[in-house]
Amino acid sequence: MALQFGEEQFQEGLKELDEPALGAGWELFTETMGITIYRLYDKQTGLYEYKVFGVLPNCTPELCANVYMDLEYRKKWDGYVKELYEKDYDGQTAIYWEVKYPFPLSNRDYVYVRERRDLDLNGRKVWVMLAKSAPVSHCPEKRGVLRVKDYRQTLAIESDGGSGTKVFMNYFDNPGGMIPTWLINWAAKSGVPAFLTDLQKACNGYTEYCNSRRK
Repeated sequence: MALQFGEEQFQEGLKELDEPALGAGWELFTETMGITIYRLYDKQTGLYEYKVFGVLPNCTPELCANVYMDLEYRKKWDGYVKELYEKDYDGQTAIYWEVKYPFPLSNRDYVYVRERRDLDLNGRKVWVMLAKSAPVSHCPEKRGVLRVKDYRQTLAIESDGGSGTKVFMNYFDNPGGMIPTWLINWAAKSGVPAFLTDLQKACNGYTEYCNSRRK
């Protein structure tokens, strides 16, 4: 099982930081807490793909990238995580992630691969992180938990020119099962900005966390 993220995928994330690609079908979904979200209807699934633009104040992009990639730390600050760890599957490292869903809905879990690149473009530093679901035969599905088999995400970040981080995120997630439309809309309208706010707070506490682990 190879990562197989193409160079063009990293470049696409980089380009969206400069000029959002919002062609036919993309519509403004919501603006809140300094975050703007656009969505594109996917006819095949009846779900939406999302693009998120914004700035995380008082958080450098390198710190943000380190926090985003640190799975152990995420278990401390992300209250929706039930299980999260890296494991070797079929000779390839992948990530297992179980997400808590509100009762009476079943939890969802993911098996995905990811890659981070720190780019230096004539002194301009950009961090791009890609993730996508991966079929893994040696990670059986759990009873009562629905496996998300179509998940992909791009996160591209750079300095906002001050002490903050300029963010672009593109994601699609097909959670399967019968989920009410109101919950899907809530997850996009409220959950995404809340996640980015929590990520910013996690950045502020990361140095203390790292120091505590060294003791």
